[in-house]
Amino acid sequence: MLIDRRRFNHLAALAASLFFTASFGPALAEDKPEVTLRYLAEPGSISGYEIAEKLGYFKGTGIKFQRVGYANGGPASLFALASGSVDIGSAATSAVINAIANGNDFVAVFPSNGIDKTTESNFYVLNDSPIHTIKDLAGKTIAVNTLGAHLDYTIREAFHSVGLPENSARLVVVPGPQLEQVLRSKQVDVTAFGYWQKTFEGAALKGGGLRKVFGDTDVLGDIAGGFIVLRRDWIVKHPVAARDFVEQSERAFDYSRTHLPETRQLIADILKERGENPQIAQYFTGFGLPPGAKPTPRDLSFWIDIFVREGKLKPDQLKVDTILYSPDHFTGN
Repeated sequence: MLIDRRRFNHLAALAASLFFTASFGPALAEDKPEVTLRYLAEPGSISGYEIAEKLGYFKGTGIKFQRVGYANGGPASLFALASGSVDIGSAATSAVINAIANGNDFVAVFPSNGIDKTTESNFYVLNDSPIHTIKDLAGKTIAVNTLGAHLDYTIREAFHSVGLPENSARLVVVPGPQLEQVLRSKQVDVTAFGYWQKTFEGAALKGGGLRKVFGDTDVLGDIAGGFIVLRRDWIVKHPVAARDFVEQSERAFDYSRTHLPETRQLIADILKERGENPQIAQYFTGFGLPPGAKPTPRDLSFWIDIFVREGKLKPDQLKVDTILYSPDHFTGN
């Protein structure tokens, strides 16, 4: 049977087009404008997006990362985000809500960590300490990594739970690597290791002689400990990059939950690259997040309600759905 030449040429062009699309289309479709996200690291702590980057999850998204220094606590990270010095903030949920309440147009995009019985913040004393309960903490000195963040608000809520004034203890700021030292030398009565400081906590417990007084889950229950935060104007400008950033970071959280030994090795590699001690990676217990690493309304509403109770927020001043990220609000999908 004879085939019309024009029809043959059309079919040949179509076949070539289909072959080109099948062979190269997905790779070309993945090419996206390059976006660099600047961030501050936390000593001894690794973020989900750093794990995702190590795993190659951001390949083809156009997303690059640049570490521009360190933040010894969430408030410092949020200050840098507000000033435009960085593009990613990371802080305790309470600190995030406080920053938004004070006029910063931030969006909580995904939990940085969760707290549960395997990954919680713990308050330790020496074995021979007379401190045994939350009430015993009144009048004592407690070492925390920073003020105005998770440990600070946890202590306030702990005192509230037993009917004591929320400022019943004296808090002093101590960098993570020195938390064990100040307790053993009795410069403080109590040392608090945040859920993000499991590496430092594990090293301290290996030395023995410490006793746990309480953990933050005893006061807060299972809840997101903190959030990764982006500026709303950045998300509006880069809606696709924001979505990819969230999705691939959540993917890395799931990987770490099911591949703990491999994640510890990745953390050791990152710490070594930073010039930190890679040996503490062996004490990493996980990010404390459920499968999917999705936030729940309670992660934010719990703290909003406390701020309303304390008079720092008016009822209905902040709504969860206005400060919690949803890609549909920005991409139209």
